[in-house]
Parts: sequence; structure tokens; C-alpha cells
Amino acid sequence: MSSKNIPADKINLRLILVSGKTKEFLFSQTDSAGDIALTVFENWPDDWEAEAVAKAEILRLIYQGRFLHCNVTLGALGLPLGKTTVMHLVPRDNLPEPNSQDQRQKSKGGSSRCCSTSCCIL
Repeated sequence: MSSKNIPADKINLRLILVSGKTKEFLFSQTDSAGDIALTVFENWPDDWEAEAVAKAEILRLIYQGRFLHCNVTLGALGLPLGKTTVMHLVPRDNLPEPNSQDQRQKSKGGSSRCCSTSCCIL
């Protein structure tokens, strides 16, 4: 979807599966990661059939190398309206625990990102 076709009040999410397949969905800045997982689950693309999951609750979004908790909204992430943002979508029952290095960096006020603005899972 080109930026010309994205409504000015929406965020176009390009979701990438571990298999490398992608699909784009439109969301509002008030939509949470949990809302997005439910919407994608209920509108699961036909060409993603091999990666289908049993329930929406195990779908997790990864943005800039971080798993998003289900209550985090797109607006809270500061995503630009009318633009495309890329996130990974993975099946996972539980979110990983923060590691001790992340905690030390947070306590020092440093960035705790594992990678730059783009992330690739192979």
C-alpha cells in the first residue's frame, strides 16, 4: 500500500511472519497490541494458512526488537499517522522475562534496544 492510499488518521502495519510472509493492515492509534492480534486472528490471510494459530492470545508483536505487551497502543509508541510501520508477528505463549542487562541499562537511563530501528528474525 503506498502512502498515498493510507488514510491520514490511520497507521498501516506491515506484519512479517517468521516465514517471511507479509500482509498489511490498517489500525488507529488507539488500537492496542492485543486489539491488533485479535483483528489479525479474525482476518487471518489465506496465504498464511500454514502459519495459522489456535487462538489470538498467543500472537505477539515485535517492534524495534521488543515484544509489545497486549495493552500498549500504537499511539503510545509514537507511530506516525498516514505511514507504514513494520512489525514482526510471532506465536508465543508468554512474553520473555527482561534480562539483567536490560534492567541495568534501564536503571542507568540508557537505551535497552537490542537493535537499531530495523530488526530481522531469521
